[in-house]
Amino acid sequence: MMHPQAPSQHASAPSMSAVVGRVRAVLTGRARPYTRPGSVSAIDKQPRSGAVRAGPAGLDGDEQGDRRVHGGPDKAVHVYAFTHLAAWRRELPQAAQRLQAEGAFGENLAIDGPTEAEVCLADRWRIGGARFEVSQGRQPCWKLDDRFGVDGMARRVQASGRTGWYLRVLAPGPVAAGDAIVLEARPHPDWPLARLMQAIDRGERDPATLRAILELPLPAAWRKLFEQRLASGRIESWVRRLTGRG
Repeated sequence: MMHPQAPSQHASAPSMSAVVGRVRAVLTGRARPYTRPGSVSAIDKQPRSGAVRAGPAGLDGDEQGDRRVHGGPDKAVHVYAFTHLAAWRRELPQAAQRLQAEGAFGENLAIDGPTEAEVCLADRWRIGGARFEVSQGRQPCWKLDDRFGVDGMARRVQASGRTGWYLRVLAPGPVAAGDAIVLEARPHPDWPLARLMQAIDRGERDPATLRAILELPLPAAWRKLFEQRLASGRIESWVRRLTGRG
């Protein structure tokens, strides 16, 4: 089990107002009918030229297929580390063509820079003319299976930790490819996203660890998840999210 003060889980500690990465591409997508009857998705994001305004609901021109589980203030902007694509191509040569370019995972910002191991919950970033806060990691869904033509892809992404993450928008403004990612604050250096995603994927049920997690500024969905684990000692079902069934 995990422990709240495990040193190996700590992210590196760059100085504040440090440039930690750079935006490789800004992408948006329109909601369209998807692969399964009745499903709609905007996962097919396309690069935008020039600056795009980021606001509380996300990037101008971006849509979500199912607002019950996508979008909203805590999932305004989805980020994915471009460096992960090389590992995915090695592991999934049958899907290599889909794994060549920015937007492969439906992200809004493809970045060169930190991964889930170096990004902490509630980190505050300045990108271009906007300011953001890291709100949560992505919990992948079955649409990744269909997008890549790989059964169990969503489960594989979750287990890998290469999930991507979400930002909430603290101050609206324009963002563009090439903008620096400036880390302005790191209030929770002991809690990189990789640690939290492991807690979810590996079924963390240790009461002390769950209580430590619940002291963090969690989004409502994650707070509910960890509160229910603490109260029941059971792991939530992932069947519907990972398979679209059940």
